[in-house]
Amino acid sequence: MIVEYLLKVRWGDTDAAGIVFYPNFYKWMDEATHEYFSAIGFPTSTLYSEQQIATPLLEANCQFKSPLLFEDDVIVHSAVVEINKKVFKISHKFFKGEKMVAEGYEIRAWTSFKEKPKACPIPNEVREKMMPENAGTVKS
Repeated sequence: MIVEYLLKVRWGDTDAAGIVFYPNFYKWMDEATHEYFSAIGFPTSTLYSEQQIATPLLEANCQFKSPLLFEDDVIVHSAVVEINKKVFKISHKFFKGEKMVAEGYEIRAWTSFKEKPKACPIPNEVREKMMPENAGTVKS
């Protein structure tokens, strides 16, 4: 399942040369992940307020292919590409029009914050929405 997140580059997102400052791609990947969970019916704010579940970041990577500039319209395509028992990898592809300008990923852990933070198994109902074709497969 691919979820689209639309954004517009703002002046404050750019550096002195007028090009998007690279940490913004990581901020947008984080925002896109939250949009992804809302789109599949599990808003992260609700997960945390009702179940004390969050998805802290374990790893992030982004490759930049072409610069983005002030007022560019961008679409981020996000999809879970790997799911293990407690950890998942979500891919993010940034498009300006038809051109992919960057691509990255995040690895996150399904984590309970009821007491001390601890990774726990991703529930089947969430797993089925994240990757419907692999719902019955759990990697360790």
